[in-house]
Amino acid sequence: MLRAFFSSATGMRAQEVLIDVTANNLANVNTNGFKRHHVDFADLLYANGRQAGGQVTQDTTAPVGMQIGSGVRVVGTTKIFSPGNSQETQNPTDVAIEGEGFFQVTLPDGSFAYTRDGAFRMDGQGQLVNGDGLLLADAITIPDQTALQTLTIGQDGTVAVQDDGAAQQIGQIQLHRFRNPAGLENIGGNLLIETPASGPVQSDIPGNEGFGVLRQSFLEISNVEVVRELVSLISAQRAYEINSRAIRAGDEMLSNTAQIVR
Repeated sequence: MLRAFFSSATGMRAQEVLIDVTANNLANVNTNGFKRHHVDFADLLYANGRQAGGQVTQDTTAPVGMQIGSGVRVVGTTKIFSPGNSQETQNPTDVAIEGEGFFQVTLPDGSFAYTRDGAFRMDGQGQLVNGDGLLLADAITIPDQTALQTLTIGQDGTVAVQDDGAAQQIGQIQLHRFRNPAGLENIGGNLLIETPASGPVQSDIPGNEGFGVLRQSFLEISNVEVVRELVSLISAQRAYEINSRAIRAGDEMLSNTAQIVR
């Protein structure tokens, strides 16, 4: 059996994964804080017909080897944490991060998740929550009878409201970061959770020690570039077609061989 069949099959499967990832990137082009994914590939094992530098005669060695590859595999998908553009919303509870860092929210089981999506809202108890009702871990509660227009969130995360003309601080939003943010695990809902690959969480006030700063009434939009993704989609489609042609070429070679035998 021709080795090209199996090599081309792995190529077709790899391009399917690339198309799946590209489609997900395009689907989230308007998702707040979404970070595009990049697919990483690696070649498979090689069959060595002759070792480079191997002894050919008593006095000569082979200048090159003879290696035949087995195809390609998907190593992983890497999240690209380049910043997305900031979009003004005029909503005082919307917050964008300019620079490095994540917001921390509390999951129903008491553990924490992290997000770049700063579209927070006020629940029935006056607490800031995300779109799915998960509490901002900094436990910001807006007092009763407070107009949202008087809410201010400073660049350093200081949350205050106007009370009889004077600013009253009601909380402090912290940012959180990881040594390897690409190692965080997506769990949906614009949320990421810590893994051994991400390293332990580091927390601090916005603007300190390289952390980003906050911008009230803005949201960070997705960093997906539609043109880039469309080019990737076309490239993956053409690569898929080329691999399928290699299988067709191998099939024709076997067909010709069978006809010769007859």
